[in-house]
Amino acid sequence: MNRTHLKTMIRMLSSVPVVPRVSIIGAGAAGFYAAMHLSKNVANIQIDLLEKLPVPFGLIRYGVAPDHPEVKNVINQFTKVAQHPNVNFYGNVTLGKDVSLNQLRQHYDAVLLCYGADEDKALGIENEDAQNIIAARNFVGWYNGFPNDKDLKVDLSGHTMAILGQGNVALDVARILLSPIDELKKTDITEHALEIISESKVKEIYLIGRRGPLQVAFTIKELRELLKLKNCKTLWREQDFKGVSEIVGNLGRPRKRLTELMLKSLQEQNQEGFIADQGLKYFKPIFFRSPIKFLISDKKLSGIKLSCNKLVGDTFDDQRCVPNGEVEELDCSLALRSIGYKSIPVDKELIFTSYGTIANNKGIIIDNSCHSTDLGKLYVAGWLGTGPIGVILHTMGNAFQVAKVMCEDLKILNNSKPKGGFEEIRKIVTEKHNLIVDWHGWEKINRYEIEQGKMKGKPREKICTIQEMLEVAFR
Repeated sequence: MNRTHLKTMIRMLSSVPVVPRVSIIGAGAAGFYAAMHLSKNVANIQIDLLEKLPVPFGLIRYGVAPDHPEVKNVINQFTKVAQHPNVNFYGNVTLGKDVSLNQLRQHYDAVLLCYGADEDKALGIENEDAQNIIAARNFVGWYNGFPNDKDLKVDLSGHTMAILGQGNVALDVARILLSPIDELKKTDITEHALEIISESKVKEIYLIGRRGPLQVAFTIKELRELLKLKNCKTLWREQDFKGVSEIVGNLGRPRKRLTELMLKSLQEQNQEGFIADQGLKYFKPIFFRSPIKFLISDKKLSGIKLSCNKLVGDTFDDQRCVPNGEVEELDCSLALRSIGYKSIPVDKELIFTSYGTIANNKGIIIDNSCHSTDLGKLYVAGWLGTGPIGVILHTMGNAFQVAKVMCEDLKILNNSKPKGGFEEIRKIVTEKHNLIVDWHGWEKINRYEIEQGKMKGKPREKICTIQEMLEVAFR
């Protein structure tokens, strides 16, 4: 054996295996589920969850309705993930502002983007920016304590409001506003929202959908909750259900059960008849209507001009919605737009598709530098990669699938140099600010919120400003 071969063998035998370093951008459901899978399946991995807010959990914290505490139980699972010795949480770190994507790739073997969908979709119709027209995303953030929405101007002084869209978020908003205030007081709804909702004069809420009952996006659980609300009556329009009973038997099970519940409620409504009652609130779903213009009086919303629609197509799957030439006007003083969320590119290196998602192949982001061994590989999971679809279980499945692909890639790392990870990123971030909230800091915020909630007879009272979060975290 010559001297060169001997040196090579000594170097190979004495080398320490590279510890895979992964950065996950976004500490919501997708980020935590991915971290859960990676920590279980890759030995000696180091995972850093980076979150722009000082607090974790994303839409679990800020999107789930206050009266759905059981949905938030998944936080217990995520907490166990964060307490894993190979997992770290770093809050108050913003991609595109505090650190660039290229910098992350220089110091990590893999970067998983799952920062979700931060903006709402617009209708693109006349007067959409007028007073009292609010995105449902902002309204949900307002009553859930999202810092950006804390000071949202919400006027509930009118009798009638309309929600444009028929998904679960739309039903959540309707249910919160139609629920007895004494029930809301027991939840973690923010105090500022509770005060305004307690003085609400809203007596009827229209839920407007452009298609028919067979195409609604909400699920049976959410509808059933609304139908059971105290002092609230649901009123359907019988003409919207023409021909539905004849084809309900051909529907798939989930859609069939949901449609049967609507038909049952309509039948009970017809049997009882309608007598106006000042003590009741009313939930009024209407179908086959699309907003074409917001009507304004004294710079405030006074109503909505609606296009009447019809479905065309031979089969249920092929049917699409088209205007029938007729229009209606609906009087209302508040409108919430609930037609979906969209993701935004927070770094100039990101390439988005026309669908508002990052271009990817099964979670792998394809870019011009993917051949470089010096830069960590890019992945995407959650709504940023799939679009804002599905519930938490759907997000979990997607995150696990992407994490599985990452596991296979990380097991064959051939980097000659170990990556610096957050030790290097910290240097970059602290040049701009030094307030990075770790898991210990979050635990202090968590304890403080629970203590404040106990004083009000609630499970928690959320801190609604980033400044106060930081003050509590660094006490």
